[in-house]
Amino acid sequence: MLNLSIVTICYNNFEDVKMTCASIDNQSVLPYEHWIINGSSYPTIAQWLEEQPQPNYRKWVNVTNKGIAGNFNEGIARATGTYIHLLNSGDIYASDQVIDNVVSFLTKNTNSNWVSGNIILHRGGNWITIGKPFDKFQVFKGMRSICHPSWFVKKEVYDRLGIYKNYSIAMDYDMMCRIKDEPYAYLNYTITKFDNTGVSTIKYLDSLKQNIEVYEANFGYSIKSRFWQFRLKLLHYLMQTNLGKRLFQIKENWL
Repeated sequence: MLNLSIVTICYNNFEDVKMTCASIDNQSVLPYEHWIINGSSYPTIAQWLEEQPQPNYRKWVNVTNKGIAGNFNEGIARATGTYIHLLNSGDIYASDQVIDNVVSFLTKNTNSNWVSGNIILHRGGNWITIGKPFDKFQVFKGMRSICHPSWFVKKEVYDRLGIYKNYSIAMDYDMMCRIKDEPYAYLNYTITKFDNTGVSTIKYLDSLKQNIEVYEANFGYSIKSRFWQFRLKLLHYLMQTNLGKRLFQIKENWL
């Protein structure tokens, strides 16, 4: 039987944790299990989990914070579902039918070792939905329209390929580089609304530098990766201007 495990990591962001939990609890089909990996230095989240009634599928552990990658690995090691979804605290499901639609799709595509869908994120001053099928020949371009809050990976794949490496930002990009040859399927459905206060957003330019480091660690020195990340850096600066925001809005309206 196909089971879905959700892993949520958190660090001193109590309101975000509650929002993410509510998003899961409101699903028309509930998960097999929901692990919360609490690396907080303050007791608020731990107290809430212990003192407030929680659904029977919710499990949690309070850990010494190991950073994003380390806490991901803690959750993956504890998860027992067929597929694992990493839904960070602050991220929420795009609708109450997400798990229902995802499990139905996974059940029909059991040969796929990982699946990705669409995601809502903040770009150019607007909330937009992005997503497209994964193309392993375009991995040098970075995450592009595929983000880890929109993908579901078999537990077996994580067990076989190993843990998330301790990159401060691009640990998910490194994992994507490592799973690129695994059987894959695209679900054209919006999975998650992405929290735009996360480290990959706040430290976007640092993430571009780390993308080059990750790609070259996996595939060797790459002019095309360096050029593409430089292109993204220029676009980032353009998007800080009124002209860039206007051009982006015209593009979105045109599409």
